[in-house]
Amino acid sequence: MSGHKSSILYKSYVRPLLEYSIQAWSPSLRKDINCLEQVQRRATKLVGFKRLEYADRLHELRLTTLEKRRLSGDLIETFKLVTGRDKVKMEDFFECSRSIYNLRGHLFKMTVQRSHTNTRSSFSVSAL
Repeated sequence: MSGHKSSILYKSYVRPLLEYSIQAWSPSLRKDINCLEQVQRRATKLVGFKRLEYADRLHELRLTTLEKRRLSGDLIETFKLVTGRDKVKMEDFFECSRSIYNLRGHLFKMTVQRSHTNTRSSFSVSAL
Protein backbone atom coordinates (compact mmCIF):
# COMPACT_ATOMS: atom_id res chain seq x y z
CA MET A 1 0.00 0.00 0.00
CA SER A 2 1.35 3.42 -0.87
CA GLY A 3 2.36 5.91 1.80
CA HIS A 4 -0.34 8.38 0.79
CA LYS A 5 -3.20 5.87 1.08
CA SER A 6 -1.81 4.54 4.35
CA SER A 7 -1.58 8.06 5.68
CA ILE A 8 -5.21 8.73 4.79
CA LEU A 9 -6.29 5.51 6.51
CA TYR A 10 -4.34 6.34 9.64
CA LYS A 11 -5.52 9.96 9.78
CA SER A 12 -9.14 8.93 9.21
CA TYR A 13 -9.50 5.98 11.57
CA VAL A 14 -6.74 5.86 14.17
CA ARG A 15 -5.60 9.40 14.98
CA PRO A 16 -9.10 10.72 15.85
CA LEU A 17 -9.38 8.02 18.51
CA LEU A 18 -5.97 8.88 19.96
CA GLU A 19 -6.68 12.62 19.99
CA TYR A 20 -10.27 12.53 21.22
CA SER A 21 -10.70 15.51 23.61
CA ILE A 22 -6.94 15.75 24.02
CA GLN A 23 -7.10 19.53 24.53
CA ALA A 24 -9.30 19.04 27.61
CA TRP A 25 -7.17 16.22 29.01
CA SER A 26 -3.55 16.40 28.02
CA PRO A 27 -1.45 13.70 29.66
CA SER A 28 1.26 15.13 31.84
CA LEU A 29 2.79 11.94 33.19
CA ARG A 30 5.57 10.43 31.09
CA LYS A 31 4.02 6.95 31.46
CA ASP A 32 0.71 8.20 29.96
CA ILE A 33 2.51 9.97 27.13
CA ASN A 34 4.53 6.83 26.37
CA CYS A 35 1.38 4.69 26.46
CA LEU A 36 -0.33 6.87 23.84
CA GLU A 37 2.82 7.01 21.75
CA GLN A 38 3.05 3.19 21.88
CA VAL A 39 -0.45 2.94 20.42
CA GLN A 40 0.64 5.16 17.53
CA ARG A 41 3.77 3.04 17.06
CA ARG A 42 1.69 -0.11 16.68
CA ALA A 43 -0.93 1.57 14.48
CA THR A 44 1.70 2.86 12.05
CA LYS A 45 3.00 -0.69 11.72
CA LEU A 46 -0.48 -1.90 10.80
CA VAL A 47 -0.85 0.45 7.84
CA GLY A 48 2.03 -1.08 5.96
CA PHE A 49 5.51 -0.05 7.12
CA LYS A 50 6.41 -2.88 9.49
CA ARG A 51 10.12 -3.02 8.71
CA LEU A 52 10.83 0.69 9.12
CA GLU A 53 11.85 2.35 12.37
CA TYR A 54 9.21 4.50 14.08
CA ALA A 55 10.75 7.83 13.01
CA ASP A 56 10.99 6.60 9.41
CA ARG A 57 7.36 5.42 9.47
CA LEU A 58 6.29 8.85 10.70
CA HIS A 59 8.31 10.48 7.93
CA GLU A 60 6.85 8.19 5.23
CA LEU A 61 3.30 8.80 6.47
CA ARG A 62 3.96 12.54 6.89
CA LEU A 63 2.99 12.42 10.56
CA THR A 64 4.38 13.88 13.76
CA THR A 65 4.51 12.42 17.24
CA LEU A 66 1.38 12.76 19.34
CA GLU A 67 3.33 14.90 21.82
CA LYS A 68 4.13 17.45 19.10
CA ARG A 69 0.50 17.39 17.95
CA ARG A 70 -0.67 18.13 21.50
CA LEU A 71 1.75 21.04 21.78
CA SER A 72 0.55 22.38 18.44
CA GLY A 73 -3.07 22.02 19.57
CA ASP A 74 -2.31 23.85 22.82
CA LEU A 75 -0.74 26.71 20.87
CA ILE A 76 -3.73 26.88 18.51
CA GLU A 77 -6.19 26.94 21.42
CA THR A 78 -4.13 29.65 23.15
CA PHE A 79 -4.13 31.72 19.96
CA LYS A 80 -7.92 31.36 19.66
CA LEU A 81 -8.37 32.44 23.28
CA VAL A 82 -6.08 35.45 22.96
CA THR A 83 -7.57 36.67 19.68
CA GLY A 84 -11.18 36.19 20.81
CA ARG A 85 -12.06 33.49 18.29
CA ASP A 86 -13.40 31.25 21.08
CA LYS A 87 -16.44 32.37 23.03
CA VAL A 88 -14.46 32.06 26.28
CA LYS A 89 -12.92 34.88 28.27
CA MET A 90 -9.14 34.83 28.09
CA GLU A 91 -9.00 36.08 31.67
CA ASP A 92 -10.38 32.73 32.85
CA PHE A 93 -7.17 31.06 31.67
CA PHE A 94 -4.43 33.68 31.46
CA GLU A 95 -3.44 36.84 33.22
CA CYS A 96 -1.65 39.63 31.34
CA SER A 97 1.45 40.87 33.08
CA ARG A 98 0.91 44.10 34.94
CA SER A 99 4.59 44.94 35.08
CA ILE A 100 6.13 47.09 32.37
CA TYR A 101 9.55 45.77 33.30
CA ASN A 102 11.11 42.47 32.26
CA LEU A 103 8.82 41.93 29.25
CA ARG A 104 11.67 41.41 26.79
CA GLY A 105 10.36 43.69 24.10
CA HIS A 106 6.60 43.09 24.00
CA LEU A 107 3.48 43.90 25.98
CA PHE A 108 1.82 40.49 25.73
CA LYS A 109 3.53 38.59 28.52
CA MET A 110 1.00 36.17 30.00
CA THR A 111 1.01 34.09 33.13
CA VAL A 112 -1.22 31.16 34.04
CA GLN A 113 -3.55 31.86 36.91
CA ARG A 114 -3.00 29.84 40.05
CA SER A 115 -5.64 27.23 40.72
CA HIS A 116 -6.67 25.71 44.04
CA THR A 117 -7.51 22.42 42.36
CA ASN A 118 -5.39 20.30 40.05
CA THR A 119 -7.94 20.22 37.20
CA ARG A 120 -5.69 22.43 35.06
CA SER A 121 -2.40 20.90 36.17
CA SER A 122 -1.81 19.06 32.91
CA PHE A 123 -2.25 22.13 30.71
CA SER A 124 1.01 22.66 28.85
CA VAL A 125 2.42 26.16 29.20
CA SER A 126 6.02 25.42 28.36
CA ALA A 127 5.67 26.93 24.89
CA LEU A 128 4.26 30.26 26.06
